Amino acid sequence: MPRPRKTAAPSAPQPVASARPATTAQQLGAILKAARDTMRKDKGLNGDLDRLPMLTWIMFLKFLDDQEELRRQEATLNPSLTYRPAIEPPYRWQDWAATPTGLSGDDLKAFITSEEAMRPNGTLGPGLFAYLRGLRAEKGTERREVIARVFQGVTNRMESGYLLRDVVNKVNSIHFTSSHEILTLGHLYESLLKEMRDAAGDSGEFYTPRAVVRCMVKALDPKLGEVVLDPAAGTGGFLVETFEHLKAQAVTVKQRRVLQESSILGGEAKSLPYLLLQMNLLLHGLERPSIDYGNALRVRLSEIGDKDRVDVILTNPPFGGEEERGILGNFPEDKQTGETALLFLQLIMRRLRRAPKPGRAGVVVPNGTLFAGGVAARIKQELLTDFHLHTVVRLPNGVFAPYTSIPTNILCFERGGPTREVWYYEQPLPEGRKNYTKTQPIQFEEFAPLLAWWGDRQASERAWKVPLSQIADNGYNLDIKNPSARQDLEHLPPEQLAASIAEKERRIATLMDEIQALLVGNG
Repeated sequence: MPRPRKTAAPSAPQPVASARPATTAQQLGAILKAARDTMRKDKGLNGDLDRLPMLTWIMFLKFLDDQEELRRQEATLNPSLTYRPAIEPPYRWQDWAATPTGLSGDDLKAFITSEEAMRPNGTLGPGLFAYLRGLRAEKGTERREVIARVFQGVTNRMESGYLLRDVVNKVNSIHFTSSHEILTLGHLYESLLKEMRDAAGDSGEFYTPRAVVRCMVKALDPKLGEVVLDPAAGTGGFLVETFEHLKAQAVTVKQRRVLQESSILGGEAKSLPYLLLQMNLLLHGLERPSIDYGNALRVRLSEIGDKDRVDVILTNPPFGGEEERGILGNFPEDKQTGETALLFLQLIMRRLRRAPKPGRAGVVVPNGTLFAGGVAARIKQELLTDFHLHTVVRLPNGVFAPYTSIPTNILCFERGGPTREVWYYEQPLPEGRKNYTKTQPIQFEEFAPLLAWWGDRQASERAWKVPLSQIADNGYNLDIKNPSARQDLEHLPPEQLAASIAEKERRIATLMDEIQALLVGNG
């Protein structure tokens, strides 16, 4: 399992020696827009699902080159530092991309994608992608492993090498040498990620709304010194929000070292989200992201020990999918299931720290996890027996629009069972709304009552608690409705629906008799 590497604390990015006015958010936005407009002219790219990954790996290489230059300058000024480049000539950005009149057309495409090509220095050798995929870490060059993993699944889909050169030239005008500009670009990049996820439709990953992510981070409140994990990190929403949450607590040099080196862990199985995740974290200031590239479920549950456990897990694991047979063998025989969400729930339970302070988790799950029986019931029994499931937040309809209409919930639990009672909190829709939509998503401010209730729990029309005995007697069904809410006739059992309609008809008949009597009396 991946662990944070113990390396020298990275220095915060400082401006390069040559004075240069900071690029504004408007200017950075204009650069990105111009690059995307150029990409729209290329026949090999179809929509943002193709354009953003292209733009990401190009920016990734420019970012690395600028950061390498900063480290080289630091080593020049400080003899005690040893500088070893992560990427050697002639594969550095400055060798092939920084000159506007450099490689272009078919020569540029061949250099980037061919196994062997003519390089900028006029010699034959591995192409750029082939070289980057073959990087191996040596002492002082740990970042090479990250680069190699990032480029395992990267491709160039642009057909025109001349348009590709135009895009490279535009990205070359971005300077990743100022913390202000990196922060600004990080926020712009977040908006690009959301656009791509919106364009993904049914083929995309479920995008966890920023409001939900931020609420979960605020509620679990990670502390500096704790290790936070998202084993299904996607493009990094939970990890970025956690990093920002912890950054406010990192005041001293020692605290910033802890934040950078031993606070954030993640995992992602797919190459494209892995690339986007790495770039997202780098742009937000995490200089050496410790992200495992691979399926987090690939490790046998019984082999996960204390060294692999963490303090906090925040995640929205994939649900609705099925895992291959080899993955199922990593789980106990009586708890093997094809439902990915249930496998991740077991992994999360296993990876929570036991001592000195019990680990805690916030996990988004579909409604099916709450009411399913069989294997699911056995997993929930373990959850309620060995852990303290203190809160189930019932999210309203449409939170995940337009990706899915499946109702979702947030399970919040910690080690140290058994559970004695479970608090439920029903997050309401805004007044007058029947659903959330892509254009009218949930807002963080709507969670203010929940966060206020979190530390001072009282029963109300939104909150209620259920004893463990009631849940156990009902086969560990956690799908418990709000007792204060009006029941929806559409979801009543047939016999209750018929009785309700009959009662209403009797009340209407009684009212009609009273009205008729009044009319006769007045006549």
